[in-house]
Amino acid sequence: MRRVALLLLFAMCLTARAQRERALFDSLHYRVEMQATLSNGEHNPLWLSANRYGLSSLKTTNGYLRAALARPLQHDSLRRWGIGYALDVAVPVGFTSHFVLQQAYAEVRWLKGVLTVGSKEWPMELKNPLLSSGSQTFGINARPIPQVRLALADYWTVPYTKKWLALKGHIAYGLQTDTRWQRDFTRCESKYVEHALYHSKAAYLRIGPKNITLELGLEMACQFGGTTYIDNGSIVYNNSSNLKAFVHALIPGGTDTGEAGPTGVYENTSGNHVGSWVGRLRFDYPSWGVAFYFDHYFEDHSSMFLLDYDGYGSGANWNEKERFNFFMYDLKDNMLGLDLHLKRLPWLEHIVVEYLHTKYQSGPVYHDHSQHVGTHIAGRDEYYNHSKQTGWQHWGMVMGNPLYLSPLYNDDTGVIAVKNNRFVAWHFGVSGRPLRGLSYRLLMTNQKGYGTYLSLYPDPRYDFSLMVEAEYRFQPSSLLRGWVVKAAYGMDHGRLYGNNSGVQLTIAKHGILKTMKRRSDETKKR
Repeated sequence: MRRVALLLLFAMCLTARAQRERALFDSLHYRVEMQATLSNGEHNPLWLSANRYGLSSLKTTNGYLRAALARPLQHDSLRRWGIGYALDVAVPVGFTSHFVLQQAYAEVRWLKGVLTVGSKEWPMELKNPLLSSGSQTFGINARPIPQVRLALADYWTVPYTKKWLALKGHIAYGLQTDTRWQRDFTRCESKYVEHALYHSKAAYLRIGPKNITLELGLEMACQFGGTTYIDNGSIVYNNSSNLKAFVHALIPGGTDTGEAGPTGVYENTSGNHVGSWVGRLRFDYPSWGVAFYFDHYFEDHSSMFLLDYDGYGSGANWNEKERFNFFMYDLKDNMLGLDLHLKRLPWLEHIVVEYLHTKYQSGPVYHDHSQHVGTHIAGRDEYYNHSKQTGWQHWGMVMGNPLYLSPLYNDDTGVIAVKNNRFVAWHFGVSGRPLRGLSYRLLMTNQKGYGTYLSLYPDPRYDFSLMVEAEYRFQPSSLLRGWVVKAAYGMDHGRLYGNNSGVQLTIAKHGILKTMKRRSDETKKR
């Protein structure tokens, strides 16, 4: 954390030196927001708490007061370089902490390359941010992780391709900030990890002209390092966090601390590696547009490539690769989606339909080849969970799609694990703008959960979740310009999240701060 703070300070010093003119501190965007949620049932309804960058709570009574000040990089869009920064804090009630530093970052852009240091809310790629159930790897469900991130943030057109090929992507290293919460939640009785490190990377390729495009991407991440405590602290693993560990997070390799097997054959790759193959085919026309997209999640080579080597010898040669033979896994686990944009029908502007299947996980069998049985099958992938790390979560909320049951729901057991990662779900989203300044969105999800391979539910658990939300933005000509009022109703019905219902009210004021000199200039012009 000290290194991140030093890098943040260094970036801010570069900011001050690079741009001394008053524009650096002029026209700052501000937002003040207050939210209150009241619910009945076991928890706050799913869609009143999910996909809010972790600034939410499962408690039936919760709320916050939030204030943010930011200078977006877009202010320097006409320059070859750009400077941006933000500070975003919240004082909550009924949350996992009493103070939330939601965002605090500084960033520098040169041409299309951007260096960001600190905590920032990163939106989903290739999906509708308001209507989708969420990406499976880089979702918007958990609090941001402070990190150093180098990105080609916008698509860069490859020269000499007549604008048919474009690339973008990022690479980042960071540190999880939920150590104290993990100790409190588990009461130090079950597995928790102190000061876990974080790594992410992604690359996207866009093919095609402007109105018909195909985008393909690979998203990967890793949790590594830190100290793991298991079984009331009687078992302690000091996970590697040296230079090799950073390399093995970037390029999967090494072994987990404490792994053991015959001659080291069964050792796992160091860290908790996760990822997705993603893609989107989009058609864009003046009156309508439609996008078809997919998100195939994986945690190891069996689900990443759907192949596993299975040509080992027998007897004394049981660990020798003697034959060109592979075991092929089925392509069953996928997120498939459709996003329809009706540009001339504002009251029904967007329609999103998604289907998610995560039951397979490379099959129910895991068997390492041995002297007696040569077949090698790497099933039971156990999505979002891990033996040494606390799984793909931050502050109790999964960092991917919220239909995977977040550990925060385990408040009765204090176990940091995803207890429902095998499910089938249909998700629907609708949004529109029926009147000037008034918008709405509707989310509906039907889910059938099976638990996990290691802990199956005796019977499948069904759930239906709903949210209806309306937002009104006062017009610039109004005396209340800059004010936003938002009201929502949510409910769950079933055995996954419980029977819950609740209402949520949000009031916000946003605008641009102006310096005294700029105000004086505007007065003179009048």
